Amino acid sequence: MIVELLLQQLVNLLSLGSLYALIAIGYTLVYGVLRLINFAHGDVMMVGAYIATFALTRLPWPAAFGVAVCGTALLGVAIERAAYRPLRTAPRLSLLITAIGASLFLENIGIVVFGGRPLAFPAIGLFDRVLHIGGISLPLLSVWIPAGTAVVLAVTFWIIYRTRTGMAMRAISRDRETAQLMGVNVNRVITLTFALGSALAAVGGIMWSIKFTSITPLMGVMPGIKAFVAAVLGGIGSVPGAALGGLVLGGLEVLFVAFLPELSGYRDALAFFILIGILLIRPRGIMGEDLPE
Repeated sequence: MIVELLLQQLVNLLSLGSLYALIAIGYTLVYGVLRLINFAHGDVMMVGAYIATFALTRLPWPAAFGVAVCGTALLGVAIERAAYRPLRTAPRLSLLITAIGASLFLENIGIVVFGGRPLAFPAIGLFDRVLHIGGISLPLLSVWIPAGTAVVLAVTFWIIYRTRTGMAMRAISRDRETAQLMGVNVNRVITLTFALGSALAAVGGIMWSIKFTSITPLMGVMPGIKAFVAAVLGGIGSVPGAALGGLVLGGLEVLFVAFLPELSGYRDALAFFILIGILLIRPRGIMGEDLPE
């Protein structure tokens, strides 16, 4: 019985942790290049979920998901061009306020356009099946989510460490002015970074909607905050750190609910306790780099 309980919680951990990791990778990509905490990231995820929902009424699911990912990537580019690029040389506080403003703008536009009521995400047979192995219930979605996250992580690693664009991203993250003097097209690389980060948010939003089956204009708020905590926990700016932070945060949340069910109403507060704790004990996170004073 105990073994079955632990295996069941392991399945839940991988499923939830992979979702957080997927969203946190997009967070950390933008921060790594621009040193900007993009608080609109969770709302970009929401937009991806809505585009997928409406696309699924007309298209088969692979095409609908592709439309959602491409549409959300374009939204990320639009946000960068309209909200962040004009303030790129402004103080960090201005960028932070702009990011919060972009987040509130998307949320309220979502409420005006889609209404405040939850909308059911269309069921997709491939993801709805449940396997029963002994006493363990294994939704196939719990396999698809970690597998999808692993593929996304591998592609992201390949882009960052095996392509010229990735090399330019790493150069800009170290010293933007020097990279520009060396011939790097900074505007183009930052635009591609936002497109990639927003595409990852769309994938996370789609998987989140399949798992929790409903969408609302505010659905990205809490996952966005938790993904931010995961990125800080793993070491914001580090892609593998974001993946690790997502798994750790998801694992702690699953164990908290499993072994302290009477306190499950405080599961969201757990993320804030972890954020405070990591900032006090190890501000650079688990895999963050030591920075010179």
